[in-house]
Amino acid sequence: MLVAAAVCPCPPLLVPEVAAGAAPELDAARDACLDAVGVLAAARPDLLVVVGPGDDRSAGPYPAGAHGTFRGVGVDLDVTLGDAPEDAATAGGPLPQSLTVGAWLLDRAHWAGAPIEGLALSQGAAPEDCAEAGRALARRADRVALLVMGDGSACRTLKAPGYLDDRAAAFDALATEALGSADLDAIAALDATLAHELKAAGRAPWQLLGGAARDAGLAGRLLYEDAPYGVGYTVAAWS
Repeated sequence: MLVAAAVCPCPPLLVPEVAAGAAPELDAARDACLDAVGVLAAARPDLLVVVGPGDDRSAGPYPAGAHGTFRGVGVDLDVTLGDAPEDAATAGGPLPQSLTVGAWLLDRAHWAGAPIEGLALSQGAAPEDCAEAGRALARRADRVALLVMGDGSACRTLKAPGYLDDRAAAFDALATEALGSADLDAIAALDATLAHELKAAGRAPWQLLGGAARDAGLAGRLLYEDAPYGVGYTVAAWS
């Protein structure tokens, strides 16, 4: 059963070494993410799964000990998704960006609790498939926690990665309200086509969370909301 969840954005700029001189601009988001991870630790889960968006090639499960790197964004920094079991033959392929940022957050929070696994979802995954994947994850252990990585729209300003789209602010407001209040019906109703058009990579992971939380009775708390660099970032904790 799902006992806790943390919702965090997944830009590499969360990592100070990547952001360099601009690192202080995301201090509030970074601190909120660490607070959300603290909620996961307090729930004392038996299993923690980091969930985030990937492309069609990177979608799928990742075992404990899988490696990620920030070298693709110019920083010589590597991370691992928890510790690989001693008898593990391989740590799997490289983590996609979203799970790499999640692994970095857990390392920064000095995670020492439950074993960690990862799951990357195709950004085109159907809402019902995301929800079913969430229900399956919730059945993996008596006490499951999720670290759900994903950004909102990338179209909030003229300089945003997706340029300005007048629909972006309303979409982000709806998603943030749903995530902050753990409104499962509102999360399930997020429009996958609109999310794709607005480059909102968090839609599929959020709908997985919605499926996992059915019948769990969790309450949500909004910890951070902003759109630095024209991209919607939301941090929430469910417990």
